[in-house]
Amino acid sequence: MAPSTPMRVYVPIDAAALSVGAEAVAQAVAREAQARGLTVEIIRNGTRGMLWLEPLVEVETPEGRIAYGPVAAKDVPGMFDAGLFVGGVHPLRLGKTEELDWMKRQQRLTFARVGVTDPLSIADYRAHGGLKGLEKALALTGHDIVQVVKASGLRGRGGAGFPTGIKWQTVHDARAEQKYIVCNADEGDSGTFADRMLFEGDPYLTIEGMAIAAVAVGATRGYIYLRSEYPHAFRTMQRAIEKAEAAGLIGASVMGSNHAFHLEVRLGAGAYICGEETSLLESLEGKRGVVRAKPPLPALQGLFGKPTVVNNVLSFAAVPWILAHGAQAYADYGLGRSRGTLPVQLGGNVKRGGLIELAFGISLRAIIEEMGGGTLSGRPIRAVQVGGPLGAYLTAAQLDVPMDYEALAAMKAMLGHGGIVVFDETVDMAKQARFAFAFCAKESCGKCTPCRIGATRGVEVMDRIIAGTDVPKNIAVLRDLSKLMTDASLCALGGLTPMPVMSAITHFPEDFDRPPSLRQDIPMAAE
Repeated sequence: MAPSTPMRVYVPIDAAALSVGAEAVAQAVAREAQARGLTVEIIRNGTRGMLWLEPLVEVETPEGRIAYGPVAAKDVPGMFDAGLFVGGVHPLRLGKTEELDWMKRQQRLTFARVGVTDPLSIADYRAHGGLKGLEKALALTGHDIVQVVKASGLRGRGGAGFPTGIKWQTVHDARAEQKYIVCNADEGDSGTFADRMLFEGDPYLTIEGMAIAAVAVGATRGYIYLRSEYPHAFRTMQRAIEKAEAAGLIGASVMGSNHAFHLEVRLGAGAYICGEETSLLESLEGKRGVVRAKPPLPALQGLFGKPTVVNNVLSFAAVPWILAHGAQAYADYGLGRSRGTLPVQLGGNVKRGGLIELAFGISLRAIIEEMGGGTLSGRPIRAVQVGGPLGAYLTAAQLDVPMDYEALAAMKAMLGHGGIVVFDETVDMAKQARFAFAFCAKESCGKCTPCRIGATRGVEVMDRIIAGTDVPKNIAVLRDLSKLMTDASLCALGGLTPMPVMSAITHFPEDFDRPPSLRQDIPMAAE
């Protein structure tokens, strides 16, 4: 017997879910309900981050939300037959979503609403704690807001790990008629997708975080710089900004206050280098995305030469929780100088890939083996790259390192944007080193010689090593070239490219002295 009230079914509209058939599943649910004379409300939510289970369908029952997955359109009639709307038993039934091990083990602060709410519903956002941080911020002075952010220990989540509050303090103290807030959403690192998930699953969170920053430092305009490969996120964020302005959350008056904050989203042209803040600012100004020399710092002379807060999506997104719950509540998560939570993005050769938000301090091994289930291939883990294409490669023996800025730095590695890519024993690390140089050569803005020329020479040196030509001599050249790029490059693209290269040659020297005949069955990393 069907319930008298509309039944709610949640089918993700996240790009990852769409890529494996979520749209067809939503249409199948609608068709089946109509055929059976049932009134069904289909809510297109964000993904819960369990990407191996997408499309993940959830149904609202008196006992809570019950998950089914991965669901194909052909599975839908059988799910209806099994009593979908009362959480009926079916081979794809997983149980209560919040009780799944993947979800229970997390500490979701930033991603608490993603997958739970209708992304574009302001009422839903409010009902799940949204706007409380902004409301508290509007009752404080700019100085007080900055002090709360500083006390929380929040550091930049884009890669550098610079204390967010100190950056805000600099812009707050600067004297200028115009200040800007810029969100770096150019999520170009391999194995990262947290920014996209937030924009598609909880867009108002970033808007709220940027509005709090604007109130704190006295800025009246903001820009979101979004990578061109994210069309779904772009459309969702544009719509969210329109709705936020219409509701009076931002615009001429931030929630009825005397603070104005106008926000726009701009789409990049696809350059990886525009993830570097000064290149991003050049691009926003309508120029070619080329790195600026520092000083001056963007906090003092940023967009159009004015004081500018430039933070990553995850940095802005953490701020509303901090203001709503207090600096100490946030700082209680984590360890050492790494406070709060880190959204980890797990990918590569792994059984259960997706997004996991955890307090700093969990080991890399626990993330990969316990949460991720080990390699998808079933072969032993050989290498793990943390921090994107410029991050170091770690060995299987190094996986007990805690996810912590300083702990990874001590191992000559970096946390970056929290991306983790897993490789099994078939990987050729010499070819991975070549890929690092090839990537840099392709993505360099060309402004400085060490990066522009060094990366190209690096590819040539690696080709000689892989071919078995004068290997000891070319390895010596490789080390010298890497030192030059590290010490002399203008920005982190050229400066960090040697990190994966030198970690590969340090931890996997046998791959650099392998006869060419033994490499033929090992695929080259895509350029």
